[in-house]
Amino acid sequence: MAHDLFEAARDAMKFAHAPYSKFPVGAAIRADDGRIYTGANIENLSFPQGWCAEPTAIGCMIMGGAKKIVEMAVIAEKLALCPPCGGCRQKISEFASAGTKIYLCDEVGVQKTITMDELLPFSFKTELLG
Repeated sequence: MAHDLFEAARDAMKFAHAPYSKFPVGAAIRADDGRIYTGANIENLSFPQGWCAEPTAIGCMIMGGAKKIVEMAVIAEKLALCPPCGGCRQKISEFASAGTKIYLCDEVGVQKTITMDELLPFSFKTELLG
């Protein structure tokens, strides 16, 4: 099942708008409705006002009516493995469970699989707000 997410993330990366960093990133989510939602990074000259690929995919998922991330793939053109940045990790955790699989990909496929809990241990949870 991870291979179709890899392909979707790789295809999404082609739509990245990265004229400043020249660092295209793609992400693909399989949601609780079984559908795949994709995103790419969209830069803005006014850093850091752009969007990373992961929250772009999350936005597509929410607008598509899904609520939970079942699994996710991330790929970047210039890195062998591109783990989500800290801010994206928190955003992903809002819609994922501790065991949600995150696939880190390169140009040929999935190279590493980690869980949400491994990606962001001790994450800030809504239960902490009381």
